[in-house]
Amino acid sequence: MHDLVIRGGTLVDGTGGPARTGDVAIDGARIAQAGGRAGAARREIDAAGLLVTPGWVDVHTHYDGQVTWDPYLTPSSWHGVTTVVMGNCGVGFAPAQRDRHQWLIGLMEGVEDIPGTALAEGIRWEWESFPEYLDAVERMRRAIDVAAQVPHGAVRAYVMGERGAKNEKPTRDDVAAMARIVGDAIAAGALGFSTSRTMLHRAVDGEPVPGTFAGEEELLGIGRALGPRAVFELASDLAPEGAELAWMEKLSTETGCPVTFACLQNDFDPEQWRRLLRGAELAAVRGARVVPQVAGRPTGLLLGLESTFHPFSDHPTYRAELAPLPLAERVRRMRDPALRARLLAEQPSALLPIGAYIAQSFHKLFPLGDPPDYEPAPECSVKAIAERRGRTPHEVAYDMLLERDGHELLYFPLLNYAQGDFEPIREMLLHPQAVLGLSDGGAHCGIICDASMPTYMLTHWARDRRRGERLPLEHVVQLQTRNTARLFGLDDRGALAPGLQADLNLIDFEGLRLSAPEMVFDLPARGRRLIQRASGYQATIARGELIYEKGEPTGALPGKLIRGPQAA
Repeated sequence: MHDLVIRGGTLVDGTGGPARTGDVAIDGARIAQAGGRAGAARREIDAAGLLVTPGWVDVHTHYDGQVTWDPYLTPSSWHGVTTVVMGNCGVGFAPAQRDRHQWLIGLMEGVEDIPGTALAEGIRWEWESFPEYLDAVERMRRAIDVAAQVPHGAVRAYVMGERGAKNEKPTRDDVAAMARIVGDAIAAGALGFSTSRTMLHRAVDGEPVPGTFAGEEELLGIGRALGPRAVFELASDLAPEGAELAWMEKLSTETGCPVTFACLQNDFDPEQWRRLLRGAELAAVRGARVVPQVAGRPTGLLLGLESTFHPFSDHPTYRAELAPLPLAERVRRMRDPALRARLLAEQPSALLPIGAYIAQSFHKLFPLGDPPDYEPAPECSVKAIAERRGRTPHEVAYDMLLERDGHELLYFPLLNYAQGDFEPIREMLLHPQAVLGLSDGGAHCGIICDASMPTYMLTHWARDRRRGERLPLEHVVQLQTRNTARLFGLDDRGALAPGLQADLNLIDFEGLRLSAPEMVFDLPARGRRLIQRASGYQATIARGELIYEKGEPTGALPGKLIRGPQAA
C-alpha cells in the first residue's frame, strides 16, 4: 500500500513531454509511480481537473540570512518552490570572522536591498567557516530544501581583510588560500561558487562588491577548486564582452564545470543578449558549458512611497521634510497644493546615473495595476498618459503615488523591456542552452518582488499572454523543474518519475492568480519587504509530505539542506 496517491490529475512531468492524465503514487519521500492507475494508499487526493507538476527548483535566490530564521522561506514557498539555491552574486554570510559580521550585513544590504537591521537581529552567528555555516543551516527544520553556493565577497574578505574588501589585487598566496576555502566548502556540500562583476552591485557604503575587478588569474585559480559537478555563477556587466565570455569558456573547458551568467536585455545595447546566446553556442561547440541564465519577465522595479526609490525620493523637500514621516502623515502633507507645487519644481540631488535615468524615463514607467500587468503597452506609460491629459509626467506620477492612500506602486521594467514587449524574453526562454533564474527570492525587499516568477511563468506565458505568442505549458514547467535541477546536478528531482524525490504541485490552472505586490513589515526588527501572494495552488508536496494545502501551511517541515550533487 502506498503512502499517498494523487488520483486522476493532468501530469505535466517536467521532461517537456506532452501532458497526460494519470495517478502519482508516493512511498516515503520518493515517487513510486507516475501515470496509469496506482494501487491503494493510506491517503488519496482527488486531482481531477488539476495540473500535477514537479515542485519548482529556483536556482537564483538570496535567502542566505533568512534561511536562519524562516522555516518557510516566503514568498518562494507560496509559489510552489520546493528547492532553492542561495549564495548567488558573490554575497553571503560565510566564511565570516567575528569582526566581519556587520560588514557582511552591509554588503548584503547594499547589493540585495535586504534591511540590515533585520539581518542583524535575525541571524544567529553560529559559524565561522563555510562548512560550519552549512552545519548551522542543516540544524534548522524547514518546509523546503535549500542548497548553498560559496560567495566570492565573503571569501575574499576572509583571506585578504581590508585588501580584499577594497578590491586590491591578490597575491598568488591569496588566490591559493581562497581556492582552499572554496575547495573545502565544495567538499562540505556547497553546490558552487558565485561572484559579481557589475558596478550595480555595491555595499551599503558605496564600495563595489569584493571581486568586481578580479582578474583571470584569480577567477581561474578559484574556479579550478570546483571540480566538474559544481557551478560557477556570476552577475557581470559583460564589458568587454568578448573577454568575459573567453574566461568563462576557458574555465569551463579546463574544469568541466558549468559557468552560468545573467543574460538580460539592456536599454543601452538592446541586441547584446543575442550575441551572448551566440557566444554560449560557440562555447558549446568547443566543449565548454557556458549557460545563459535568463528571466521570465523584466527586472521590474516597484516604485512607491514605501519603496527604496521613487521619482521624488531624492528631491530636497521630500528628503528633508517628508521621508522621515509615517506614511499616512506623508500622504496628507503631499496632498497639500503648496507643497506639491514646491516639490514638483525641484530637481533631484546627487543621483547616481542609474537613478537619474530611472527618475526621468517616464516612457518606461507604468501603473502596475491589480491584477498586475508586467507587459504593458507603450500607450499605458506615465508619459503617454500625461500627453493625453495635457499634463507633465511628473504631475501624473506624483498623483499616482498618492493613490490607495500612498500604497500605489509604479512599475519600471529596468531590464528586458528595451523595445516595450516580451519578444526578446520569449526567444531567450526558448533557447536550448538557457536556464531560467534571476527571481532573486529573499532579496531587493524594498524595490523588486520577482520571487513570484514561478507562478507568473504559468499565468502569463502558458495562459494569459495577449501581446505575442505564448509558450507551451510543458516547456514552461520544464524550464523551472528539470532544467534548473540538472544545471546544479540535482538529478534526484525536477520530474515526475519513479525513484525521484516526491516534490509536487497540484494547481488549479484556470484559477491560478497573482495578487498585486504589497509592502509588509514582518522581517526581524520590523524590517520591510515586498511580498506577492498567489491563489490556485491546491497543494504543495515536499519530500512526500503536504507542506501547503490551498495556500495554507500544514505545519509539516520535511525540508533539508542539500549537500552536493544528488544522483537520480
